[in-house]
Amino acid sequence: MTYGEYLRLDELLALQQPRAGEPEHDEVLFIVVHQVYELWFKEVLHELDYFNRLLTGSDAPRAQHTLKRVLTIFKILVAQLDILETMTPVEFLTFRDRLESASGFQSYQFRELEFALGAKRASALDRYETDSAEWRRLEARLVAPSLWDTFLNYLAHLGYPIPTELLQRDFSQPNPASEEVQEILVGVYKTDPATTDLCERLTDLDEGLQEWRYRHVKMVERTIGSKRGTGGSPGVEYLRKTLFKPLFPDLWAIRSEL
Repeated sequence: MTYGEYLRLDELLALQQPRAGEPEHDEVLFIVVHQVYELWFKEVLHELDYFNRLLTGSDAPRAQHTLKRVLTIFKILVAQLDILETMTPVEFLTFRDRLESASGFQSYQFRELEFALGAKRASALDRYETDSAEWRRLEARLVAPSLWDTFLNYLAHLGYPIPTELLQRDFSQPNPASEEVQEILVGVYKTDPATTDLCERLTDLDEGLQEWRYRHVKMVERTIGSKRGTGGSPGVEYLRKTLFKPLFPDLWAIRSEL
């Protein structure tokens, strides 16, 4: 077994192909960065599923270690935008028409990531053909407990009085805010340092995704301004609406109570 064989490098390095004609210089950068994004999304989903299994088994130390890895990956996701921003609007226009109807809005792995974290919208499935492989993956994530649901079950296992209606809620809905949970979390922060550390890492994760969203909006705005996105997507106008929406609202709500 060689290094190249183990990583299947011949196959991997053959995937950066322009759609037609002679490649524009910056088209290779665009393809590589977005393929790498998809690889990181795959890894983040892999780690989040592992986190859920660990925390369900009450292995909080290893779960927190796994969460630290995800947080480190998120820093890379943000940093990759710096690379894309080395491409000027004129350079992007040299190959933009080759994307035709292709759009980042169609990234089913990013939608899976949103669903896994609790940012759920059943309407997101409408972008995919019903019963296609992508649709089935998203539908499974939609009805599965989110990371926050796993955390609430962990708190209940520790003996905290999490309301039953939250533990048995409709998981296809976004993470709800709960005054009862907020009151419990205030107590956690004041009396339970180990669980407080886990809460802070979840807050880091929430902040990390919000940071990526903001940087992504500014990168798109810097590149295409107020034009519609590729594939006719709404572009910056839509992306701005995703900003500053916390995944775990209870963790933010308690800050003024501590």
